[in-house]
Amino acid sequence: MRQASAPPALTTLILITATSVVTLNMIVPSLTNIARDLDADYALVSLALGGYLAVTAAVQLGVGPLADRIGRRPVLLVALAVFTLASLGCAMVQNVWMLLAFRVLQAAVVSGYVLSLAIVRDTNEGSDAARLLGRISMAMALAPMLGPMLGSVLDAAFGWRMIFVLYAVAGAGLLYLAWTDVGETIRPSAKPDERRLSTLLGKPVFWSYALCTAFSTGAFYIFLAGAPLIATAVFGIGTAELGMFVGSITAGFIAGAWLAGRLAGRYSPATIMLMGRIFACLGLAAGLVLVAMGHLSPLLYFGSTIFVGLGNGMTMPNSNAGAMSVQPRLAGSAAGIIGALTVLGGALMTTGTGLALSGQPSPMLLLWLMLLASFMGLLAAVAAIRLSKPVPSGQPA
Repeated sequence: MRQASAPPALTTLILITATSVVTLNMIVPSLTNIARDLDADYALVSLALGGYLAVTAAVQLGVGPLADRIGRRPVLLVALAVFTLASLGCAMVQNVWMLLAFRVLQAAVVSGYVLSLAIVRDTNEGSDAARLLGRISMAMALAPMLGPMLGSVLDAAFGWRMIFVLYAVAGAGLLYLAWTDVGETIRPSAKPDERRLSTLLGKPVFWSYALCTAFSTGAFYIFLAGAPLIATAVFGIGTAELGMFVGSITAGFIAGAWLAGRLAGRYSPATIMLMGRIFACLGLAAGLVLVAMGHLSPLLYFGSTIFVGLGNGMTMPNSNAGAMSVQPRLAGSAAGIIGALTVLGGALMTTGTGLALSGQPSPMLLLWLMLLASFMGLLAAVAAIRLSKPVPSGQPA
């Protein structure tokens, strides 16, 4: 096992994380062309998106404990190798079933996201870990925006197979980068009790941090599911402007992550996490008051939802760092559980929002749903802070 002589470059971890995120949606503009070229039903081809997302949740649940047991480096290298070969397979398929099979294998790349978080926690403590996780979170916010744009350009210029060729090239480059820059960051001298997953799962403080992340991200998923409908049906916003209004929440997230980095060191990670939850709830509450008073305009409405992005950018690096600090030897397992919980929770909230708004699109209802998720995140943050306080001597734990 090659132990790390120094932490990997932050750029390496950011590139690995961004690739694991962008692989989900870069093919979205090409789904119609893929269905036509492979003579397949569109609904079946769309499993390359929805089914892929479900598989990533399972991968995250499995890769975290595996990395805690055998190390970050070997798991990361194997995952990137599988992703590279699977991407080549996707580029050469002649039928939809082979595409879906290789697409499932491509999900191995999500290991890069889980392991990047764990590596940061392995090599940093407290505010330093939260600050670096905030920078990685910025990449996570930008990648989903850039992915479809790049995918549409590649499809128009070279065809949809070039997207998977790009995946393969990126995978090979990341494999080389990880081989040369990422050493092993966990020490094999841990006591057996420190590596028991059941110990982590039995700690309420871990679940409080994890649920804080999941509910905070859930408000974002609710926005993504409902905002385009509200923008077009209620405000009459056209396609050209839609991206700007829907993308505003991502801009808020980037600003929040930047602000969290600036505040790190001055305030504790728990305080910044709580501030993020309060900002999100207050912004949405202000939006509800404005709508109730009859002030319904795109700028005011989407201005209030920006606070969800701002709050999430402040909260998530710190809640993730807190969850991985509960049992530091199981940081990989913690990151994997958080990732899977976030994906599954997001799928449920997205579906629920679609059903709730399917009849009469209601601007107030969308804000209420976002506020409910944000408030649940606030309650989880408060619980995490209370449970993290040391028990005074002489009192039962």
